[in-house]
Parts: sequence; structure tokens; C-alpha cells
Amino acid sequence: MNILYIHFHDLRDEQLYSRLLALLTEYTPLVQALPPDAALADVSGSLCYFGTDATALAERIRARTGGLYGLRSTVGIAANPMLARMVAADGPPSAVRTLPDDIDTVTAFLAKKPTAALQGVGPATTRTLSSYGLDSVGRIAAAPLGTLQRILGVTVGHHLHDAARGLDPTPVIPLAPSRSMSVEHRFAQDELDRDRQHAALLALTDRLGLRLRGESQVACALTLTIRYADRSTTTRTRKLREPTAHTRSLTALAHDLHDRLALQRARVRTVSLRAENLISAERASRQLLFEPTDEKARRIEAAADRARDRFGAQAVQPAGAAAFHVA
Repeated sequence: MNILYIHFHDLRDEQLYSRLLALLTEYTPLVQALPPDAALADVSGSLCYFGTDATALAERIRARTGGLYGLRSTVGIAANPMLARMVAADGPPSAVRTLPDDIDTVTAFLAKKPTAALQGVGPATTRTLSSYGLDSVGRIAAAPLGTLQRILGVTVGHHLHDAARGLDPTPVIPLAPSRSMSVEHRFAQDELDRDRQHAALLALTDRLGLRLRGESQVACALTLTIRYADRSTTTRTRKLREPTAHTRSLTALAHDLHDRLALQRARVRTVSLRAENLISAERASRQLLFEPTDEKARRIEAAADRARDRFGAQAVQPAGAAAFHVA
């Protein structure tokens, strides 16, 4: 019961995020970055040194981050990373929540959770399981392993079988965040319309591409995170065919990631994109396609960048994206 999942609220500054990770390493060397605003920490070897328990140590961390940086944070404490994440999300923000390492307590905690509460279970998998009557973690836990494997496949079925019982063998691996850049849009009300979600993603890729080009950076991968009305999230990452800061390429991948989630009538609260593994544009190679439309798009993009540099970021925007404010 010594794994901490720390979520820092309203964190937008990547440099501040790095300082927060450094602060956590003052309590344990086993800190795993979960950009853009969370981290895992294994404090098993630190409790004796600090002469306290995991809950008191978490309260100390919250007090320091609040006092030094004015940030609210929520900490979940449990026996493994999955349970720590889930207990952190089990209530209003800005608190320390502990799940005792007791099989009956863990079973009762998980039993009534919706299927989507399990990490990595998105709307498409939730709908598939619900069609078989498996609409809660408790019902999934009661289902035979063979049944889950027939429904979802051998690997996914086995993972879900373990997760529904509170089992997660994943260790906390010390890992600093790779250079990344994030943008986010929160809808004024939970959004069900696919076209409006696509338009928000267009606004995000437009801003992300502009920032990358302004810093002479290119992204090697793109991560899409969808947060739903019930506060659960789905995250998908995919490598780009080649490192790029080209808005058209970023948009195509963002829309494809979104479409593959098959959200249909899911109530979406927030969409965010993170450009991963950034490298200098000088180090990136580009495949010459000899496609007039692609070259034309790049020339238009360069002209728009010059206009924005002179008149401001709002001077030129893609059609259909102007209504969306990007953080």
C-alpha cells in the first residue's frame, strides 16, 4: 500500500512540472513521470527514513506543492499503480485517499465501479462488454477468464480478468518525461457531436503546429486524451510516419485516433493533444512526395505563420476551428 498516484490540478507549465518531479525525488528515487500533470511514486523504501506512513507522506507532499507553487493536488495511495489511480479519482479533487491492501476492501471498492473506470478500457470495449451484461467491474471479476478471452481476445481478456480483481504487476519505473508539448480544449458542456469534436481537434492541431514551428521543433508521435463526463479518460498514442510540425499531418493523425475510438454517443468533456518526443527540426528528415496539394498546403501554412507572427495568433485560423479556444 505504498504506491502514490499524484495528480496536479490546473498545471499548464512544463517547466513547473519538471520542478514538481524533482520535488518528488526528494522523497523517493522511484518516481515515474506521467505527463502532462501526474506522476507515480513508490515510497516503500522511504517510510522508515521519514519515520511516517504513506498517507502522512502524501499529505506532506501536498502541503509543499501547495505552499511552494499554489497548486492543488490529489493523491491516491494503494498497493499498485492501477488502484492508486482509481482511488485518486474516487471523489472530489484536492484530497489524499487511501485504499487498504486488504482483499475484501479492494473487492468492495471495485465491485460497483463502471467498466470504464478500469485503465485502458474505452467506450468501444465498454459497449462490447455491456452487450454481454458485463457492465460493472464486479460482474467482470465474476466472469470466467475463458468468457472474457472469447469476447475480447486472449491478451486483452487476461489483462481485464486481472484488473477487475485489483491485480496490476506494473512496477513504478523511474522515468523522466521526454520533451513534449500539450494543448487542450474543454467544452462548455459535455459534447456528443462528432463533428464538433473534430473541429476542436483541428483547433488543437493548428495551435500545436504553430507552436512547434515557432520553436523549430518537430514531433515524432502524437497522444490523444479524451476525458468523459464521468471523469474517466481514454488515451491513445501513435508514432507519426515521419517527424513533423505540419498541421495537416497532425490533424490527419488526430482525427484518425479519434475515429478509431468509435465514441458514438459518448459524452466528451475535454480533448487534449500532446506532441511527443520532440526533436530539432534540423535533425528531422522529410520524405519528398512530389504532391502539389501537399506542397501548396505547406506554402499556405508558412504564409499564415508569417501573418500570425505579425498580427497575432488569431489573425489566421482554419475554417471551422475559430470558435474553439485552445489552452
